[in-house]
Amino acid sequence: MRIVVKVGTSTLTYENGKLNLEIMEKLVRQIANLLNRGEEVVLVTSGAIGAGMGKLNLKEKPKTIPEKQSLAAIGQGLLIEIYEKFFNEYGKITAQVLLTKEDFSDRRRYLNVSYTLSNLLKWGVVPIINENDTVTVDEIKIGDNDTLAALLASLVEADLLIILTDIDGLYNKDPRIYKEAKIIEIVEEFSDELFKIAGSAGTKRGTGGMYTKIQAAKICWNSGVKMIIANGKIDNVLNRIANGEKIGTTFLPMKNPINSRKIWIAFNAKVNGFLFIDEGAAKAIIKHGKSLLPSGVVKTEGDYDVGDCVAVVDHQEKEIARGLINYSSEEVEKIKGCKTHNIEKILGYKYYDEVIHRDNLVILERGEKYGS
Repeated sequence: MRIVVKVGTSTLTYENGKLNLEIMEKLVRQIANLLNRGEEVVLVTSGAIGAGMGKLNLKEKPKTIPEKQSLAAIGQGLLIEIYEKFFNEYGKITAQVLLTKEDFSDRRRYLNVSYTLSNLLKWGVVPIINENDTVTVDEIKIGDNDTLAALLASLVEADLLIILTDIDGLYNKDPRIYKEAKIIEIVEEFSDELFKIAGSAGTKRGTGGMYTKIQAAKICWNSGVKMIIANGKIDNVLNRIANGEKIGTTFLPMKNPINSRKIWIAFNAKVNGFLFIDEGAAKAIIKHGKSLLPSGVVKTEGDYDVGDCVAVVDHQEKEIARGLINYSSEEVEKIKGCKTHNIEKILGYKYYDEVIHRDNLVILERGEKYGS
């Protein structure tokens, strides 16, 4: 079994921001045991900025990007040094991998990351992965390690993603407010209600709340990866989960997951533009799985070229799909609203009948409002 384990800052550090070495050692011991029983493990770890805070005795995380990057630079070396020391004690080899959003949005870099991780896992090495906070800015930032872990679980075709956090799972209400709140043990389908009950709860030391974990679960659901949210301080939690014990909240994958290429289009590829379509085109795409024809395009926005990823927005201004475009933004502007047989008359040539072919079009189960 191939497992991705994600552990958050709030689990790895004390309230003062310094690393909890006891928790880290227990985590490493559990992963080493999983390796001994024949499992493959990828570790996605937060904590670089938190470790930097602890090193400088800072009580609260700075708000500016340069300060965060500087803390990550201080803390990342400390974090990996401690992990390597613990793993060495159990005879396991580690490899540090720092990633940015561009490593996922660029198809070639995405595949290179895949090849590297596949080799590391084949050799029995534990990849220790974090977002490269030292160099990232908002434009190239994945956003949080919950999303990073889900993207990686899809990338390496994992069987299971375990997100270790400081709460016991997904509750039906915020447990900090409602004493009667209960844990949802199993989630089989996604709905807007899941996002509504997922609060933005986080800590001063972390970036992710339950909302980001639900977003991660959505990626896993589409990718065919089971995901579990559990309390990282539960004794022997990883081995107990691997043994089939029910802990936390389990998100089951969809029965017919999207193939890896479409996962890349839906969740990784950089969106370079928007196509606004009419109600008929939206129905043809969602209900019947059709391609997007130029006749259904009402408006285009952005500067994109052939092969770029664009978002498809319906008449209610909801993003319903993403796809790889067959024409440039300049060409779409000319052929929008026209019939297929008129493309050549307008442009003087024709690449395809479709603006986006159905094989390059991914329907989003829960699209966001345009501009949100």
